[in-house]
Amino acid sequence: MKTILITGCSSGFGLDAAGTLARRGHRVYATMRATEGRNAGVARALRELAASEGVSITVLEMDVTSDASVERAVAETDAVDVLINNAGRGYGGPVESFTGDEILAQLDLNVVGTARVANAVLPGMRARGDGLIIQVSSVAGRGAFPGFGVYHASKWGLEGLSEAMRYELAPLGIDVVLVEPGPFETSFFDNMVDGSRQQAMEAYGHVGEFFGGFQSMVRELFESGDAPTDAHLVVEIFERLIDMPKGERPIRTTAGLDFGFQALNDATDPIRRAALEAMGIADWDGPRG
Repeated sequence: MKTILITGCSSGFGLDAAGTLARRGHRVYATMRATEGRNAGVARALRELAASEGVSITVLEMDVTSDASVERAVAETDAVDVLINNAGRGYGGPVESFTGDEILAQLDLNVVGTARVANAVLPGMRARGDGLIIQVSSVAGRGAFPGFGVYHASKWGLEGLSEAMRYELAPLGIDVVLVEPGPFETSFFDNMVDGSRQQAMEAYGHVGEFFGGFQSMVRELFESGDAPTDAHLVVEIFERLIDMPKGERPIRTTAGLDFGFQALNDATDPIRRAALEAMGIADWDGPRG
């Protein structure tokens, strides 16, 4: 049994993971914002699931953009063996349609937020010389499309942050891995944030056309049932990574519609490994078993 802290459990991958991993016998801390507000129903449903099925799910209030909120929530947990940094949201539209503060808000949520939570659990992991951090990135962290520039910036940033953490923490016995989902049947598109500089949008009709067409294509795939868009596929990857022995977990795992970016991972990984060899830190590529 592992003690698992999951962020962003109000919907999507996080909600599914909380129930699935608890049923597997793990002790789950399911965190989200507004547990007594807009997410009160989800929080109540998770508590009822725990009570009715006799599994361990503790719902905690956590806003990953707040140091104080993260620290309060982590203080209520026992020693965390596995952190699944899942909380996030997408900002969609031409880069020019966003203010500087809006871009910072996207980075704060999707990049800085993961570091806040990791920093809160890492002292305990370091003391035990063991731990796993699963960073939920995206295929949007490996490539770029028009209309997603601000979101791409956050996921590319998360990729670099996480890769560096992997090398920093491996000698301390802690594993850091990335899961890179493509589009899945979650509320991602419904919850996307538009830029407030709408006057700039007039020059970007071509981007709006692409953006709308892309969303329509993805929604059709969701409805067709012919594509790997069931969000549970990502949760199954979480399970596999948790169960893998230390030292065998891959740094990156794509999930679902990867738009060919698994081939990019396969092509660049030998270069990444060669760079580590050249720097004399090849044995920092994940903790030893």
